[in-house]
Amino acid sequence: MTTNAKATSIGLDDEAVLLVGHGSRREKSNEQVLTLAADLEGRLGVPVDAGYLELAKPSIPDAIAGLASSVSRITVVQLSLFAASHVKNDVPLAVQNARSEHPEITIHNGAHLGVHPALVDLLDDRAAAVEAELGIDRDDDDVAVVLCARGSSDPDANSDAHKLARLLYEGRSFDRVETSFIGVTEPRLEETLHTVAKNRPDAVVVLPYMLGDGVLTGRIRDGAAEFDDEYPYVNAGAGDPLGTDTRLLDVLGDRWQEARTDSVDMSCDTCKYKVELDGYEEDVGGARAMLRALTHQESHADRDDVDAQPHAHDAPEKHVAVCTNQTCAADGSPAVLERLRQEARDSDACDARITRSSCLGRCGDGPMVAVYPDGVWYGDVDQTDAERIVSSHLDRDRIVSDLVDQTL
Repeated sequence: MTTNAKATSIGLDDEAVLLVGHGSRREKSNEQVLTLAADLEGRLGVPVDAGYLELAKPSIPDAIAGLASSVSRITVVQLSLFAASHVKNDVPLAVQNARSEHPEITIHNGAHLGVHPALVDLLDDRAAAVEAELGIDRDDDDVAVVLCARGSSDPDANSDAHKLARLLYEGRSFDRVETSFIGVTEPRLEETLHTVAKNRPDAVVVLPYMLGDGVLTGRIRDGAAEFDDEYPYVNAGAGDPLGTDTRLLDVLGDRWQEARTDSVDMSCDTCKYKVELDGYEEDVGGARAMLRALTHQESHADRDDVDAQPHAHDAPEKHVAVCTNQTCAADGSPAVLERLRQEARDSDACDARITRSSCLGRCGDGPMVAVYPDGVWYGDVDQTDAERIVSSHLDRDRIVSDLVDQTL
C-alpha cells in the first residue's frame, strides 16, 4: 500500500524519521535530500531529519544523536536506488553502532527505494516528456528506450535495473526498453545505443536513472547527444533524473511503514553477501563485509577534481578497527585504541586510519584489533602490544604472528 495520506497511527508524537542520502560535495545534491525530507515530513506528519552516509553533514550517527533526545523511536529510511554495499553494509553498520550508543532508543532500519510501481510511473512520464520534445509518439512511431543506471559491483543491484526496464516495457507501446549502465558494469551506454541503432527505430529515449542532476547524469546526456549526432536517421534525446518528484514520497512512505512494523523484505536469495554467486565468491558477509563497510566510511578524502571523479577514493593504505563493544571495552580496548593512535601519529611510515568498531563477534578473545584489507585479526591485545602492531604491521607489513587470532 502506498502511503499517500498523513499517518495517524498511535505514538507518532514520540517518533522521528531519518532520511539517509549518500552525501555529496555538491551542495545542490545535499539540498535535494533536505527538500525530500521536508516534503516527507509533510506527508507523514512526523519529524523528518536528513543525514548522510559520507561527504556531507550531519553523518548518520550525528543525526541520530540529535533526534535521540526528543523521541524514543527512530526509523531510518534510505534514499538509495538499489541495494548495493551502502544499503547492505554501510548503513546497517551505522545503525548498529547507533543502537549501541543509544540503547534507550528503538531504531528501525528501512530498505532502499528498489523496484516500486510509483517509480515505473515516474519513468513513464520522463519518457513521455522526451517524446514530446522530439515530436514523436510511441503509439505511431517506433520508440526505443534505454534506461541508464549508475552500475554496481553487486549483481543483485544491477538485476533490479533490468527489472525496472522490463516493467516499463510491459503494457506500453515502446518498441523496446533496454538496460544500460554508465560505469562499473556492462553493458555500457555507448554499446547499448549502438546495438539499439541496428534496429533503426524512429527515436531513442535515454532515461538517466539517477536521483540528481550531477556528473553522471551529465555524462548520460552527453552520450545521448553524441549518439544523436552520429546517427542522423535516429532522433535521440535524454530525460531528466528523478529529482524531487512527489512519487518518491510514495515509495519513501511505504519503506517507512515497512521498517517501523518490522516488515522489511530484502532480496537475500540473490544477495552476494548471503549466498555464493559465481564470480563473487570473495564477497561474503559477516566480518569481511563489516570491515569493508568500516573502511569505506573513511575512504573519501578531500580532492580538487570532484567534477572529474565524483566518487573516486583516496583511501589510506590500511584501516584498523578496534572493538570497543562491552566485553572488549571491559578488557581494556579503549586504552588499546588510544595507544595505537598515538603510535601511528608518532610514526613516519604509517599510512592507516584507526577507528573504533562495534562488536567484531569474538567476545572473550579480545581486545580485538582487525587490520584491513589484510584481513588479519589480533586477539587479546594489550596497550603495550600497540607499538609492535604499528612498527611491524602498519609500518613494514610484517604480521605480529604471536598476536594473530584469525585471518580472513
